[in-house]
Amino acid sequence: MTVDPVPVRACGENAWLLDVGDNRSVHRWAAAVRQADLPGVQEVVPGLTTLLVTVDPEVTSAAPLRSALERLAPDADDVLDEEHHIIDVRYDGADLADVARLTGLTVDEVVAAHTGTPWRVAFCGFAPGFSYLTGGDPRLQVPRRDESRIRVPAGAVAIAGQFSSVYPRVSPGGWQLLGHTDAVLWDSSADPPAMLRPGAVVQFRDVGR
Repeated sequence: MTVDPVPVRACGENAWLLDVGDNRSVHRWAAAVRQADLPGVQEVVPGLTTLLVTVDPEVTSAAPLRSALERLAPDADDVLDEEHHIIDVRYDGADLADVARLTGLTVDEVVAAHTGTPWRVAFCGFAPGFSYLTGGDPRLQVPRRDESRIRVPAGAVAIAGQFSSVYPRVSPGGWQLLGHTDAVLWDSSADPPAMLRPGAVVQFRDVGR
């Protein structure tokens, strides 16, 4: 069964933005665009509910690519080729007790909720290797901190709103810290440098406090 067509809007002179609607469909459209091997496609960039497709103007103009995108018909029954990752976490984060208070859960219940449901990389941004994960337990939807930290350590595991993430390097940040991992999320010498890419499935695993 093919999915319904989606609106295609201009995004500058050399890009098109597909308003897909939900993140799983975003990755289905991204896979379809890549598999179609359309002439002139430079980058395919998933967002939370949209897909950005950029054009190489030396290969083609934007107009023919739009027509090709509008003719695409991803199959809703296709199984996505997903990477799966297990990330070991020591749940000793500075905001763990605050998250328990905000959610009405105990600390143990917060940890169980964070590890009990697979998460999916919806999109990447903010910093190299920073992945926005969705699909977790809805009870964990808490606001950002009132005050951001100047320094969040690399490997910090955090939540904010509907998202979870792992800070790939030392940076400022305002998310609620649940714990930390020794996993390397960004290695500029690796290929690819980012451990987590859009569409990947992540399972957090509790390795103690």
